[in-house]
Amino acid sequence: MTIELQAVGMVEFNSIAAGIDASDHMVKAASVQVLFMKTICPGKFVAAVHGEVAAVQASVDAGLQAGADTVVDHFLIPRIHPAVVAALSCAVDLQDSRGALGVLETFSAASAVAAADQAVKAADVHLLEVRMAMGLGGKAFVLLHGDVAAVEASVEAGAAEAARSGLLVRRTVIPSLDPQVFQHIL
Repeated sequence: MTIELQAVGMVEFNSIAAGIDASDHMVKAASVQVLFMKTICPGKFVAAVHGEVAAVQASVDAGLQAGADTVVDHFLIPRIHPAVVAALSCAVDLQDSRGALGVLETFSAASAVAAADQAVKAADVHLLEVRMAMGLGGKAFVLLHGDVAAVEASVEAGAAEAARSGLLVRRTVIPSLDPQVFQHIL
């Protein structure tokens, strides 16, 4: 499944009430479509919208202003990679377990999405999952799969993106993941 979007913006809030209120401001500020709005652990709220770059920027700005001191993280990604949208929508086709596995772990949902976008743009890898803060104590992680060199380059690019905001927890590349582990982590 390929979903093409011009731009995606996301704001992560540490308050559910403030997040819902700010989300309302976001969709009223510009002509955008909701990608998702939901609660995540631990008691946070994320709002993601898509549309024309200028509209998404206006929407994110409105969310930042309305959410003020409750904003944890945010981004605007023009020309987001379609694999990231598919991974967020749980619409990823699983491949076989041969090859390397890359893992990017971040302190916020927004930083994981931005890291995933940079990672898949850096090398020919298969994005398996972007898991956002559900049962993770507010953390998020990205799983990438492919040949070792591509996964290493991809993880490096994604880690650099998350590190820019100080939200990288850890990264790892496992050159030859055991098929049993592959089966149980997805």
